[in-house]
Amino acid sequence: MAMRRSTRRLAYWTFHYALVAFFLLIALFPLFWIFKVSVTPNDLLYTEGVRLWPSRIGFDHYASVIGHTDFPVYFENSVIVATTTAILTTLISAAAGYSFSRFVYRGKFWIIGLMLITQMFPLVMIIAPIFKLFAPFHLNNSLTGLVIIYTTYNVPFAAFLMQSFFDGIPKDLEEAAMIDGATRFGALRQIILPLTLPGIAATLGFVFTAAWSELLFALMLNSKDSVVTFPVGLLNFVSKFSVDFGQMMAAAVLALIPVCLFFFLIQRYLVQGLTAGAVKG
Repeated sequence: MAMRRSTRRLAYWTFHYALVAFFLLIALFPLFWIFKVSVTPNDLLYTEGVRLWPSRIGFDHYASVIGHTDFPVYFENSVIVATTTAILTTLISAAAGYSFSRFVYRGKFWIIGLMLITQMFPLVMIIAPIFKLFAPFHLNNSLTGLVIIYTTYNVPFAAFLMQSFFDGIPKDLEEAAMIDGATRFGALRQIILPLTLPGIAATLGFVFTAAWSELLFALMLNSKDSVVTFPVGLLNFVSKFSVDFGQMMAAAVLALIPVCLFFFLIQRYLVQGLTAGAVKG
């Protein structure tokens, strides 16, 4: 009986680990293939057929992308836009989430309802009105315009995300601090915000990723090379009759670096935040 139970447990865990490995393979294989194409020389890219690894590797595509294209400019623009958007959105959404969680006031229901409604419209539907709205203020063809639209569009979801974290913190902690003489702002800064660091990290990660990879607004609102972000810059590797897959994949690998670094720095808080956000609310 004990041997049968042990065999059943071994089969159970073997199946689960095999399932996890299968899903990891599916998730990571596209990234592996992007890297593989980026290090495959042009003379082998279309002649070797489908292989898991090229017979010879080279980094000519990376050298061409960095030294002979405007990708460094696009890369810098994306870093500026994504970082600024993540910081502004997190600050605004933290204030809004705290307000929704802690206060009862007239019009609160309608404010929340309007914020939810903004998430129901397809992005392509609001491109033209935004373009017309930005034109008198010279916000088209500018990084400032992208930051404004990205922040505006991401604040509603981020605010509700932050509200879920504030709801998970007992109000008694603030009340005890205020009884001891702290102001509400002091209690928020010294007690509540440190407890919501996982939530702040989760919000930062979500907004940074959304702004970093966004294509539609960046493509429709900006046309000057000096303000193009990297998702739009990748389209430059596509011509009318051909696609430079080697340089495109090299640029994609380079674009993954800041995202990986960002998540590496906040991973400790991010895992806590995503887990807490899944069960609190």
